[in-house]
Amino acid sequence: MKRIFIFGIVALLAVGSLFAKEDVLIDFSLLAADSAAEDENSTPQKGVPAQNAATTIDTSSHAASNYTDEQKAVMTTSLAIENWQVWLSNSSASVGNAKLSYTKESTSAKYGTVMGVRAHFPTGSWNANVTVKPPFEVPAYEPKDDAEEGDKSSKFEGGYGVIKNVGILKSVAVDVYGEYFPYTLYVILLNDKGEEIPINMGSLNFYGWGELRWDNPRYVQDVRNRALNQAPLYPQSLPFLKFAGFRIFRDASQPGGDFVTYFKDVKIIYDEALLDEERDIDDESIWNIVSDREAGNNKSNMNKLADQLYLESLDGRKQASEVEFTPSGGGSEEQEE
Repeated sequence: MKRIFIFGIVALLAVGSLFAKEDVLIDFSLLAADSAAEDENSTPQKGVPAQNAATTIDTSSHAASNYTDEQKAVMTTSLAIENWQVWLSNSSASVGNAKLSYTKESTSAKYGTVMGVRAHFPTGSWNANVTVKPPFEVPAYEPKDDAEEGDKSSKFEGGYGVIKNVGILKSVAVDVYGEYFPYTLYVILLNDKGEEIPINMGSLNFYGWGELRWDNPRYVQDVRNRALNQAPLYPQSLPFLKFAGFRIFRDASQPGGDFVTYFKDVKIIYDEALLDEERDIDDESIWNIVSDREAGNNKSNMNKLADQLYLESLDGRKQASEVEFTPSGGGSEEQEE
């Protein structure tokens, strides 16, 4: 009987240590361009697939009242792969380097659609880095376009950049394609407090698809050794993590010039912050405190994004469309007369 009792205690502790959960934070195979613009002034042109339907955001409802309906028509964007931005560090951000740094929807024989990244590092002997970031900060509480009644999940959950109910982060993994570049890859996460969390995933000095993994050195597996505490549940929002991008570092001693890599996805293993237990009262449906707070936080970001999309559209329409000069002839008909 004593042995059975001891075995039961060990079993309970083992079960208690297996509460970590795995989820895909972002899956680039879901972000192919599959939706075409309907506006004549859009870039790319009308009918050309440029947006990802599942992650499309129409910011026109957040735009200032002085915009016309025609101007608001261009205020739509998404997480489509080629909308992502590649930012060089200040020491590297020359016009020439910037022109050669961008993302591209790419096809992998193993995974299908993946995100390709090209960056042009300076060839000089100084440290440099590039940041690959989404076209907008992924909203944590954006409702689904076709959400059923009672569905409170965000349209950016399920591999589109947001995971909710994240307690302690245990591990992070990236499926990335190496080309023997001796550069260091970081994954950048954003938590519910707005804090940026850069995680060193290691070197890209290998060839082909590989999984780079980071394990939290401060993660305590045995619950008996954890500092346990309780905090008010409502009206605090569920802790969440957002994907905020990649950062690639080149040391001054390493070669510069063109750099290419590909990303399939980012996954995390984490403890849940709260167990999914039934509650007698649905606090949020009564008070709407979390929804109102997140809506206020999101409004400012959407206002800025709406202005940016309009200015980008305006600038695109002002660009010269000619690529060659008109050949000089022997004089026009008017001159001959």
